[in-house]
Amino acid sequence: MKNSNFRMVGLLAIPLVVAASLQVVSLPRFVRADRERNKPSQRACEAAARSVEKESPPEDWFVTQRVTHGGIPIGAPERAGAQAAALAQAAEQSNRPLATARWRFAGPTNIGGRVVDIAVDPVAADTIYVAAATGGVWKSADRGARFTSIWPAANPQSMGALVITPNGTLFAGTGEANPGGGSITYGGGGIFRSVNGGVTWQRVGLANSGAIGRLVIDPTNPQRIFAAVTGRLYNPGGQRGVYQSTDGGSTWRQVLAGDNNTTGAVDLAIDPTNPNRVFASMWDHLREPDLRTYGGVGSGVYRSIDGGSTWQRLTNGLPPPSATIGRIGIAVAPSNPQRVFAIVIQTGGLFQGLYRSDDGGDSWTQLPNSSALSAAQSTYGWWFGRIWVDPANQNHVFGAGVYLCESTDGGSSFIGQFSPHADDHAMIWDLKVPGRVYLGNDGGTYRSDVNGSHDQWTFAVSQPFTQFYSVDVSEQDTTRVVGGAQDNGVNRSYGGASWNTYIGGDGEEALIDPADQNMVYGCSQYGECSRSTNGGTTNSDFTGATVSSRRNWFSPLQFDPSNSAVLYYAGNQVNRSADHAVHWSVVSPDLTGGPGRDPNYPFGTITTLAAAKMDSNRLFAGTDDGRVWFTTNLGVNWTRVIDPNLPGTWVTRVAADPASSSVAYATFSGFRSGMQLPYVLKTIDGGTTWTSIVGNLPQAPVNDVVVVGSSLYVATDVGVFASDDGGTTWSTAGAKLPNVPVTDLEYVAASNSLYAATFGRGIFSLTLPP
Repeated sequence: MKNSNFRMVGLLAIPLVVAASLQVVSLPRFVRADRERNKPSQRACEAAARSVEKESPPEDWFVTQRVTHGGIPIGAPERAGAQAAALAQAAEQSNRPLATARWRFAGPTNIGGRVVDIAVDPVAADTIYVAAATGGVWKSADRGARFTSIWPAANPQSMGALVITPNGTLFAGTGEANPGGGSITYGGGGIFRSVNGGVTWQRVGLANSGAIGRLVIDPTNPQRIFAAVTGRLYNPGGQRGVYQSTDGGSTWRQVLAGDNNTTGAVDLAIDPTNPNRVFASMWDHLREPDLRTYGGVGSGVYRSIDGGSTWQRLTNGLPPPSATIGRIGIAVAPSNPQRVFAIVIQTGGLFQGLYRSDDGGDSWTQLPNSSALSAAQSTYGWWFGRIWVDPANQNHVFGAGVYLCESTDGGSSFIGQFSPHADDHAMIWDLKVPGRVYLGNDGGTYRSDVNGSHDQWTFAVSQPFTQFYSVDVSEQDTTRVVGGAQDNGVNRSYGGASWNTYIGGDGEEALIDPADQNMVYGCSQYGECSRSTNGGTTNSDFTGATVSSRRNWFSPLQFDPSNSAVLYYAGNQVNRSADHAVHWSVVSPDLTGGPGRDPNYPFGTITTLAAAKMDSNRLFAGTDDGRVWFTTNLGVNWTRVIDPNLPGTWVTRVAADPASSSVAYATFSGFRSGMQLPYVLKTIDGGTTWTSIVGNLPQAPVNDVVVVGSSLYVATDVGVFASDDGGTTWSTAGAKLPNVPVTDLEYVAASNSLYAATFGRGIFSLTLPP
């Protein structure tokens, strides 16, 4: 970060000095099991966690730009998806070359991405299923080493929960309940069922649930299933609470409602010896554009002793109803179901306490405060909220967090495990193999054959569901690809036997010099950027040479298209370098309206920059508060665009036409109902006036625009679209691209192809028709 000193331990960023004004620091954001020799001490990681004052995870970057008008209107993403599907169908019927050209997966397979739930096949050996946060359902038949997709590309890709019955029927709950990592913007579409191992799927209910936190099955009657329906994060009401199916998922009814219209269910646990005893944790929470309220009086632990017909709120020893109580995780010890654990997070994200009942939930005791478990929650414990118990040992307990926490004394004390990747979400034992347990976190899937102990975990070899923010490709060698990934650094396709990371943290912008592929750049969150002269093998940070008082989560860094030695970078001011990012000068004042009201996020930042190829003195800039600017004299004077056609929403991209200095394009984010939002604007007078060219585009955020000759291509939350008539009409570009947001789009002249960074399915390429 700009105002701190960092020492990189392997790929783990530990802050040594934290300034009072620091907005975010990186905790263990990227740790691999093969980094054992560089593993920091538990004390160091706990100290790092405690030092965090404010953490603004990628949810804010995604949320803020899409909820500008006060929230995501109910049904808006679904309507946009339906519009995209109609365009795809029309394109397929047209048989045009661009419509039938096929997107192809370009990697990576080995970096991984966030896993939110895991199910172990009860019959097939070495077989598991994982739910990727925005990548659907995946299957491994080799102990979690290699995964293949078993999820239709047209289905909702945002996942929340996964469970399998004793006879092998799979249930997948869509919509992630973890409020962060970007995927929360994309709600689910209910619960899906597969009776053939994932070959085909059928939606079986709760289509308006928004997010599913947990699914559990009665071990004695697989026809009886419980679903923790968390609900839509941005909109009160709707389907929320605990739902039950007694016919194998075909129909569902609510059996536990929340105390208010912002309370849903987030976790469930069932007594394996008495399935009529079910525990549920309810979570009262709501997200607004500039405010998180991740707790409330509706949060609490409930128990049913009659199979879900009636429920009782448990308070004997647990925190009473309060506005300060947030997310709660619940777990029953299978070897002694009288023992139940609850981990409680405060509304603000701090650790509240770990509680245990030894009488089936009748009474509870708060366990001693463990510094390891408490610190692991950092300031955003609502991102985890999970506790797991070894099925063979009631005293062997694991807690989720920034790092994995392990207890061998029934939760009285914990130690931290730091070899797996950061941010845990799922854990499950394979009961067919003693000692085998699987872990899912923001890095992907891990396997332990020593019961999860001793910090010994094996990372999956292939799990191609990485969430990418950016992509770039060498013009000299198109096999050299780089990209920034959520919680998985900036990665490159070269420099080793497989993809590897050259910048840690949350990977943001990634660039390859079009004239020299050894000159590469990479950024982590909040504009911490580096340059490399040897393809990323070694890197030099240049952020300190730039000037800005606020920097976006994804700070823009761009080449001058006429001279790649010249780069532009921005926080709230534009900076220019003429020597490959070695030295920098400020070429603008603050182009924003100033910082926002939320102290957890540095609003008032520049989000996009573009230089005109035909006139190096002309620059364009866009901001997170909806402003568009241009300069015609390299920053001596800047002109703010005052045009009623500008929507006033987050500017995602400005792009100058390579053939004309007076033509440029701007794209915008945000969902809106009723009125059509001008997501794409064009200027033909150098930026003075702008006209909407949204045409028949789906009403979804547009994240990028690329000009290729006389054609335009846009990346949106619902796919990639092309126009050959200046934006009057749009059609689907290419076939077989998964139904997942496309965050970045790059044209590679050397191969006449587009590369798309997807948020959940890796990178794809499309060869354009000649």
